[in-house]
Amino acid sequence: MSAPESGGRLRAYWQFLVAVLYFFLARSLARHAAGRLAGDQWFPLVEQAFLAFLLLMGYAALGFWLSRQMHPITAQGLPRRSGWPGEVGLGLATGWGLAAVCVLLLAVGGGIAISISTRASALVWLVADAAFFALATLAEEIAFRGYGFQRFVHAVGSLGASLGFAAYYAIVQSLVPGSSRASVLVSVALGLVLSAAYLRTQAIWLSWGLNFGWKASRALLFGLAVNGVNSHSPVVQGNPMGPFWLTGGGFGLEGSWITFIILIAALPVVFRITRELDFRHNALVIVPAGIPVDLDAAARAQHQAAVGPAEPAPPALIQIGTVAPAPPPPVRPQDAASGQASESR
Repeated sequence: MSAPESGGRLRAYWQFLVAVLYFFLARSLARHAAGRLAGDQWFPLVEQAFLAFLLLMGYAALGFWLSRQMHPITAQGLPRRSGWPGEVGLGLATGWGLAAVCVLLLAVGGGIAISISTRASALVWLVADAAFFALATLAEEIAFRGYGFQRFVHAVGSLGASLGFAAYYAIVQSLVPGSSRASVLVSVALGLVLSAAYLRTQAIWLSWGLNFGWKASRALLFGLAVNGVNSHSPVVQGNPMGPFWLTGGGFGLEGSWITFIILIAALPVVFRITRELDFRHNALVIVPAGIPVDLDAAARAQHQAAVGPAEPAPPALIQIGTVAPAPPPPVRPQDAASGQASESR
């Protein structure tokens, strides 16, 4: 369920600006709170947990206050509808598939040196890192596909909002140390893919699973760097080898030109796998307005207008028969008496 279309475009635009300002405020508050409550090892996980909570509650409050949303958390793209776990799973498989294609090209074009740790403590930290990616990608989806994105869609349309938020996401990612021109374009392409996943399903379940699968699988299964950080997986460590345009260097596949091409090619794939979901959740809903309508009469009128006036009916047949003679007039009593008197004379 998308956000209600309350107010005009100008109102929706300043609501979008409020949402953007709140995002940066929530990031600052989450970082400050995590720094006070957690040590260095747990800081990333606690920070993302705080950020996801602040964004979810903050945007719910904005939706309820500014847009009169009756169910503001659901309206952010988190409806508890039938089949939502399957949507998450579909996104997870798609994100993993994109990561697997990139890793396969990386292995063929250069190579990956992989080392594996089997310590018990490493497995515990692997679970913590999986939780980190789940919370980090959830926070991203709420921030870039939640209330602010929906208000921007109402202001400029779906295409304009997708392009605008792809640029917005790229600007935020460009603040990460080690980012490059290629990483900015990769962020734009990833933003378009995730926005398409949301718009086709009117929920963030699919885009959340896709984002998580894309990032977590590269870090946890292949041990590669994500946004310049290569310490996410304590079990698998991967060291890519090959040209910079293929590997992205120390920044990871986010800085690879081949990743940009693959993400652009993933757009039609997202449209293909969401055909049924798009039909189910984007079909036009007719809301009754309280005026009685004779649907049968309207259908007949539409049919007559389409096929033209009906041919006139043939004239009825007229049957000509013999005319029966008229019966004699009845004889009155006085006439009969006068007749008898004349006969007697």
